[in-house]
Amino acid sequence: MRKPRDIDSELKALDAKAKTLKERRVRQLGELVIATGADMLDADMLAGALLGAVTTKDAGTKEGWRKAGASFFQRSARKAATRADRGAANDAAPESHAASA
Repeated sequence: MRKPRDIDSELKALDAKAKTLKERRVRQLGELVIATGADMLDADMLAGALLGAVTTKDAGTKEGWRKAGASFFQRSARKAATRADRGAANDAAPESHAASA
């Protein structure tokens, strides 16, 4: 005989996971606003710009924004990789000084 499923505990676990995902989404959106420098705008202007983006029907304009966003993320990824490479190079430098001494 099979053990009956505890549907209530499964629903609670799913609700907790959904809440965690929503919190992560909000946090990432805030990080995006900061990374783009949009945190320097006042809230009314930022909200207006976002509302304009949502209501825009022009496909060309949206494609331009998409390309600009994609290049922003590519630049950010390159900068992060460059920083990681510099960190590895700096870690190796003390060893070479120690070996020559």
